[in-house]
Amino acid sequence: MENNLINHNRFMGEAIKEAQKALEKDEVPVGAVVVCNGQVIARAHNLTETLNDPTAHAEMQVITSAAAYLGGKYLNQCTLYVTLEPCVMCAGALNWAQLGTLVFGASDPKRGYTLHENLLHPKTLIISGIQKEEAQSKLTNFFKSKR
Repeated sequence: MENNLINHNRFMGEAIKEAQKALEKDEVPVGAVVVCNGQVIARAHNLTETLNDPTAHAEMQVITSAAAYLGGKYLNQCTLYVTLEPCVMCAGALNWAQLGTLVFGASDPKRGYTLHENLLHPKTLIISGIQKEEAQSKLTNFFKSKR
């Protein structure tokens, strides 16, 4: 699994590009990529407004895409890079997928999974704060523009 800062920054940069795609669609700017063996195998961004689907979070979209790519439902050899801490729904899905490593940028103190205990798979490694400022500023600016 990808455990060095250079790779974390590079792949989080890819997730931030996905967040920008969401922003351009007037979606909450959250982006995600799944990496396996040093290669991006899936990428996605929020599509809740586009699809009129409250479950169309970036994580849900990228889990589906990665599982299809791998031909199986388990992502235990994969790393998910996501710009915002996953919500409870997404953390539950990541648990079922048995994600190997979760790397996220900005924390979500109001809706993030860390408000609750034991939502991720017990073997999932968690790394937070990678490119936190850039991820957070996209979100902050998006919500300021809505007020």
